[in-house]
Amino acid sequence: MSSIKWTSFFISLFLVLCSLDSNATVFRNAYISFEMPETWKCNLEQTEWVCRSEQSKESKEAIIILTAKEVGPTDSFPLYEAHLNNPIASNIKGASQLSKVEYKTKAVLINDQNWLDSLHMGSEVPNYFTRYLATIKDRIAILVTFSAHKQFYTKYSQDFFKAVMSLRVIATKNLNSRPELGPIRPGGDTLGGHIGSAMPSDMYQAEPKGKGKSKLFLAGALILAALGVLVFLKSRKK
Repeated sequence: MSSIKWTSFFISLFLVLCSLDSNATVFRNAYISFEMPETWKCNLEQTEWVCRSEQSKESKEAIIILTAKEVGPTDSFPLYEAHLNNPIASNIKGASQLSKVEYKTKAVLINDQNWLDSLHMGSEVPNYFTRYLATIKDRIAILVTFSAHKQFYTKYSQDFFKAVMSLRVIATKNLNSRPELGPIRPGGDTLGGHIGSAMPSDMYQAEPKGKGKSKLFLAGALILAALGVLVFLKSRKK
């Protein structure tokens, strides 16, 4: 199928998805809130919140992880940008590997808060795309990661888009008074340094058949995301 036909297909698919009423629930902890599918649930794993579907099959396809820390010497937008613009080294199941940067960091404004946005392949889990959203507000640094297996990335692109567009930083000055709502790491830690350890072991999946289709799935997801941004911006102008 030609690239034009594929583009038309993804545009049609996006319009169909937008026409559907998708039920969502709002997750909120001590520092952030966002919308996610109503079948998803977030659980606190030490200082990371792990959010994924409660359906056993779908729970292995995609995941959202939230973490936060006090601002320290390694926390600044330029340092985050430099880190995300290069392949990320990881040690998964005892094997060292470097991620592939799918798109370099871009600055985005979401609900009056500046964020840095980047996409990698294989940075946290083999065969998974991970989208990184990082920000700093006052004395807190926040990282939200959206990961999905490359075979299912387009399946979750709309859910991820809605989650990203609904991100709100709600941290208050007395953040540490309610640690059960979202404990944060000390300033000496590295933001996102413990994301890998919070990733459930059942997320590690073998390389699926149809390896050559991954670029097509990613292209479709990026098209949907671009169209989504246009729809969102138009709705803001009304």
